[in-house]
Amino acid sequence: MASLTPPEPTSAANETELDTYWRPVQYFAFYRLLVAAFFLVANTLGGGTLNIGEQNPLLFQWVSIVYLAAATLFWMTVLRWRRAFNIQLSAQVATDIVALTLMMHASGGSQSGVSVMIFVVLAGAGLVGQGRMTLFHASLATVAVLFEQGYRVLNLEGETSAFFRVGLTSVGFFATAISARLLGRGIIAQEALARQRGIELAHQLRISEAVIRDMQDGVLVVDANGRVRQHNPQAAILLDAGDGNDLYLASLSPQLAEHFVAWRSRTGRSETNLRSPQSGRLVRARCRASGAGGSTLIYLEDMGRVEAQARQLKLAALGRLTANMAHEIRNPLSSISHAAELLAEDTQNDTERRLARIIGDNTQRLNRLVAEVMELGRRDRAQPEQFSLNGFLAAFVDEYAVSDPEAGRRIALATPEQVEICFDRSHLHRILWNLLANAMRHASSADGAVCLEVSPRDSARPVELHIMDDGPGIAPEQRGQVFEPFFTTHGSGTGLGLYIARELCEANGAQLDLLDDGPGAHFRISFGTEACRTHAETAVS
Repeated sequence: MASLTPPEPTSAANETELDTYWRPVQYFAFYRLLVAAFFLVANTLGGGTLNIGEQNPLLFQWVSIVYLAAATLFWMTVLRWRRAFNIQLSAQVATDIVALTLMMHASGGSQSGVSVMIFVVLAGAGLVGQGRMTLFHASLATVAVLFEQGYRVLNLEGETSAFFRVGLTSVGFFATAISARLLGRGIIAQEALARQRGIELAHQLRISEAVIRDMQDGVLVVDANGRVRQHNPQAAILLDAGDGNDLYLASLSPQLAEHFVAWRSRTGRSETNLRSPQSGRLVRARCRASGAGGSTLIYLEDMGRVEAQARQLKLAALGRLTANMAHEIRNPLSSISHAAELLAEDTQNDTERRLARIIGDNTQRLNRLVAEVMELGRRDRAQPEQFSLNGFLAAFVDEYAVSDPEAGRRIALATPEQVEICFDRSHLHRILWNLLANAMRHASSADGAVCLEVSPRDSARPVELHIMDDGPGIAPEQRGQVFEPFFTTHGSGTGLGLYIARELCEANGAQLDLLDDGPGAHFRISFGTEACRTHAETAVS
């Protein structure tokens, strides 16, 4: 049999495992204390009537006193000092064997019945002991009783035939110790298995509770009387419930309570749609039997969220269709524009030239609209990279000045230090072009009328790029609509510039906001690093 040693109490993590070994020893020590006290009291009050210590009462009394003192010491030691398990147990068992053998000798030998108590000691030691130490305990008990019988035969004229009885008793010692040890190993193994299963179950319960708590659907556990035993936070939100535990379906939602009663009576369907009592939110409720204790699981699904997801899918499909249509429109549109140019060159009629010019202007406007729509299709193809924002802005202003010679004078750059960002260069170029086009259109002609200012990253905020102008600004009633598609105040605009700018910012992990802190328009781009990391992980996978 392998030798097992309990762990030392070095941390609170193994305290439960320590109790598996040391608590039985505590019980064993307490049992020893009771036995020692019983022998002392029995010898003091009724030794003659109980037929104990009749051969040597004085020896029995002194052994009982010393045994009680030792038992008290052992019990206090086990309670306060969890060290040297095998040494403590062996010392206790050896004391038991010696004390009980002396008491047996003082009571007349093996026929006195005190030897039966040694069986109890060996059984207890086998149950709580470790490995081959149980055989050592049985051997010690065998030597003790054989020595006592030999002393009795040599000095007290004992019968030699009693050796046979003592031999059978010794065989019983080994049988008891081995049987108890095998049983103890099984008990310890089962306890360790149960403890491990308990830890795994507790871990699984914590995971299940976290999943249920954070899931988007509401969950109710209802008993047969309609009382809510458990519910997650989302269920409380969907039904406008409080935090109380003593809740009933009738108080949460009378409509849900009626559906629950109908479903329990097999007269109603398992699913139904209902309105939240206070917020009026549309909720789908589904009843399912839990199969334990007659409880019922009621799942609550926010239909508004489902409808929003459906709308998003429809919008995504519509966006793809629109992008494809824009691509198909572009070819015949270029043909119309070319035909209008040829018509304007070949005619000498002013009316026809004016009509051709109208056709050309509208085809150019449609071409810009098609280009804007196709730009939306590039939102999900962001290729962010790390680069210097300061250098990019300087190069961008120089490029913009090619199309607008006044840009170099009217645009002011405020870049105090080198700042690195992670962004798609083509997307940032498109965003700034749209924002600067609006700013240059509404700003005054003064020097530095449009300002590009960079705020470096710190512990409280990310890198920010501010685009400000000194124009009249955006009217308060229009501020909530500037990022909506096809909203424009410019006669020849498409209304997609700011919408595309915000979409491209979100595609790169940034955020575009309109601030209300100046006389003119003030836009802010808040950059992040999530886009680079996400793109790198996608590339690796």
